[in-house]
Amino acid sequence: MEVRSENRKDPFAGVEQVLDEWGLGGSQCELVSQSENVVFRVNTDSGELLALRLHRPGYHTLAELNAEQQWTAALNRAGLSAPVHRLTVNGRGLAKVYLPEISETRYVSLSEWTEGELLATMIGQDPKSHGIIFPSNSEVAPSDAQVLLKYFFQIGRIAARIHNQAMTWQMPDSFERHAFDIDGLMGDAPLWGPFWNLPQLTAAEREQILRVRDRIRRILSEYGKNQGTYGLIHADLHPGNLLFLDDRIHVIDFDDAGFGWHQYELAVALFHYAEDPLFDAIRDALVAGYRTERSLDDAAVELLPVFILIRYLVLLGWIQERPELNNSHRLPRLTAEVCERAKTLLS
Repeated sequence: MEVRSENRKDPFAGVEQVLDEWGLGGSQCELVSQSENVVFRVNTDSGELLALRLHRPGYHTLAELNAEQQWTAALNRAGLSAPVHRLTVNGRGLAKVYLPEISETRYVSLSEWTEGELLATMIGQDPKSHGIIFPSNSEVAPSDAQVLLKYFFQIGRIAARIHNQAMTWQMPDSFERHAFDIDGLMGDAPLWGPFWNLPQLTAAEREQILRVRDRIRRILSEYGKNQGTYGLIHADLHPGNLLFLDDRIHVIDFDDAGFGWHQYELAVALFHYAEDPLFDAIRDALVAGYRTERSLDDAAVELLPVFILIRYLVLLGWIQERPELNNSHRLPRLTAEVCERAKTLLS
């Protein structure tokens, strides 16, 4: 979907009209991000900056979107820095806007704008990878290694603090979010699509992927949800979703947040460096940071390679389900790495 084109009108023209729901009619909107969701920076007449987010259709119900706001509010009360949402004049967390150019209705939310620099930019990643930070081919320069390890130590601490809050929080009775459990990750209809059905797969690749899927299902079933490592997670805690301002870290984009294993959270954070020679040191820094705030036993850490492989697999499904994001060129390399890692797990 294009944002601007000489041959068509702006699909988001007139989006400002929805600001009447917040009593902010006349404010100006500037498009700043279009990936999974569409985000505008709002400049109000009073000079305040806000973020207007058009949620992608079909991913979440209204109840699930409300739950996202309930959790971010609870995280802020617990001392973490997460989006602060604004209620409409009628006391609702979301409104609706109709976009005539694409004949689409979307839920819309409004939150306070947070200044800062994305960690992805600070460490040389591409923060505009449609919401996904893919593995890098490049190696970390030795001069940058200590800085990188320091940041991953901080990511570990933030992840643990998020998990501590979630494990002790009394959720509202109405709380609803999806689950990155066995069915959500490896079931017959996983959240991000059936990764074993990619038309680009050879028969041998498909067979190996199906075998390792069954193996992962058995591992997760035996591990279970009673190890203190399963609960509400951000589920997309990579450097593209962390804003740094002085010494404060602000966590953004809770779109994927749901129930899942804490190791999946850490695997997502590590994923960009999964093929880097410095990976072991980065993993150790992340785990060390995590353990300053929350316990994580060696058995849990030993499962990290399984969850990194899970991340590879679900990305195959995600690419197939989101062809408009033009990531199909990544499939050969991702598939090759999946099959190589599957050999290790199946041996």
